[in-house]
Amino acid sequence: MESYIYYSYLSAAVAYGLLLLYALLKEPRHLPFIIAALCSLLWSASVTIATKNSHFFFADTLPYETARNASWFFQLGVLLSKQRYNNYKQLFRSSISIIAALFLALNFTIEIFPSSLILIRESLNIDPRFASHVVFAVFGLILVEQLYRSTPLKQRWNLKFLCISLGALFAVDLLVYSKSLLFSRLDFSLWQSRGVINALMTPFLAVTLSRLKLSSHGTELTTPRKTIFYTTILFGCGIYLILMSFAGFYIKQANAEWGESAQTLFIFLSILVLVIPFTSGKIRALTKVYFSKHFFHYSYDYREEWLKISKSLAKLESLEELKGFIITTLTELVESAGGGLWLKNDQGHFFLAAEQNLKLTPQEIEYLHNIGDLPQYLANKQWVIDFFELAHAPEVYDDIDLSPWCYEDSQVWLIVPLFHLNKLEAFVVLTQARAPRKLDWEDHDLLKTVGMQLANALALNRTSEELANNRQFETYHRLSAYLVHDLKNLVAQISLIVRNAEKHKHNPDFFDDTIDTLNNVVKKMHHIVEQLKQGETSTANPSTFVNLADLVKNIKQQHLGTPAIQLNTTLADCLVRADKIKLTNILTNLVQNAQDAIVTNDGWVRLELTKNQDYAVLKIIDNGIGMDQQFISERLFKPFDTTKGNAGMGIGAYEARDYILKQSGSIQVESHPGQGTAFIIQLPLAQRASAKQRNNDQL
Repeated sequence: MESYIYYSYLSAAVAYGLLLLYALLKEPRHLPFIIAALCSLLWSASVTIATKNSHFFFADTLPYETARNASWFFQLGVLLSKQRYNNYKQLFRSSISIIAALFLALNFTIEIFPSSLILIRESLNIDPRFASHVVFAVFGLILVEQLYRSTPLKQRWNLKFLCISLGALFAVDLLVYSKSLLFSRLDFSLWQSRGVINALMTPFLAVTLSRLKLSSHGTELTTPRKTIFYTTILFGCGIYLILMSFAGFYIKQANAEWGESAQTLFIFLSILVLVIPFTSGKIRALTKVYFSKHFFHYSYDYREEWLKISKSLAKLESLEELKGFIITTLTELVESAGGGLWLKNDQGHFFLAAEQNLKLTPQEIEYLHNIGDLPQYLANKQWVIDFFELAHAPEVYDDIDLSPWCYEDSQVWLIVPLFHLNKLEAFVVLTQARAPRKLDWEDHDLLKTVGMQLANALALNRTSEELANNRQFETYHRLSAYLVHDLKNLVAQISLIVRNAEKHKHNPDFFDDTIDTLNNVVKKMHHIVEQLKQGETSTANPSTFVNLADLVKNIKQQHLGTPAIQLNTTLADCLVRADKIKLTNILTNLVQNAQDAIVTNDGWVRLELTKNQDYAVLKIIDNGIGMDQQFISERLFKPFDTTKGNAGMGIGAYEARDYILKQSGSIQVESHPGQGTAFIIQLPLAQRASAKQRNNDQL
């Protein structure tokens, strides 16, 4: 073991020696750091010598360790003073610095002069050096924590490794000496490893040396709330460890026979005593009130509260989660025991939407359901109703009758309104606090501010639900529009038959065409019925072969609009994969649009079908009124946008492009005002489509 201790602290001595040399050679020289490195070198060298010198005991190295701690405290204090006050001289005027210096000097004196140490041991029957070094470790951790938290985020990079290394060193010291204090003897198993740990930390300290120049351009005279909170917790834990160690030691000494058992029982009870305050909501509330009154100029860190609520709101996924979050947030802000949320419905009435530990009588809840002037009062005043204030200054609430809650055992404490755009969206009733307290202007301002943020979340949730409902209605309306569009085309075909029946009723060919047209109408009607059963328009992949040559011939024969359709093709077969009914409807609609564009007696509409390599090319050409380029780019393929007034649905061109693109085809429009329009449609031939399908299947 002696060999391990020797090499452990020898490595620390070598490491600190190199660190001291590096600090002396580096420009600019940082004097507090040089002093700390020198004291650390002397301490590690003294322990190394003690392991090989029988006349030099380990206890004799404690003064060197005290000097080492003092030097690092000085280094941290200088940095902290520069960070907060932009002036290291403030360190020498601080009362905490003076107290710490006196305590260090007293402990250093006791460790140097054995006579004073013997006197204390005889009177108190303990070794005060263990307790002192526990205090040093706690104080060092407090300084590290304050320095890190007081440093702006953009400057923490400079001090990151310093805080890590010194935090680790003081944490190890706390573990070693608190355990030694508890058992009243030095824990060598931990103590001997400190040399290696110190040696491992020196590279981090060396890196820190090049980053110690901080750029602080202003004074920071206020202490962050988190710094005070965590520092207080850390300091309290240190005091607790020291007191419990002293008590455990005296219990062990009081009864030698049962000392070990009594000490074990005491340690268990002390841990239990420590756990209870951290799990008690009332104790936490009382502590929060005490610190808010005596330590902080402002009761709340508004930025912290706002960010915390915003991050929590972003994680919510439903209205039910939001309801619970609203109550939880407001109850935690003022340490209330419970609450209930009243939301406004579509009729403008408020109802109890959620509750958590709401200890109201049925009469009180019923009164809230039936009260008519409370929402109006909250909307007019826009303030928090405080029943503690009502009990001491009832004249403030002369405008409203709150008597149903004004009795001795009433649990109602606060009524917090939630406003969105100056409109009351909800209000929350909070029950009495865990720790009795009087709210001040900061509490009221925070409640109103948080209330507005929560009301915005409610409004956003309601808007999201309305958008979801509108999407459903949009889907339904779009389906209806497609079906009405198809029905309109069918009605147009039947209307042509009726109009021409009187003129051609004695023509057998007319009857043949009429039968074919009606047969086509029946097929389309069956298709529409199937769509209605499915609840959506058919968007499935094509599964049949369609001969475009036959399809365009049928369209020419069955479409009886004017002017008559001219068909120009030399193809007998032109196979594509498509939904025949869907493709027929699309082409028929485009032909109908072309006929509607004719405004002169010499107008014409022509269908041209050709093949272009692997594509079938179909052109629908007319010499009608035409379109300008801006209309084609901005409005032609826009759904539900029509130039036909009530006569059109505005989805024909949109539906055509949507379907053709889904079939891996293309559609182009060439048009000029007064010269006519040409729709050019390209669809993959059946062989190309089959090959592409096989490739997709293989993938």
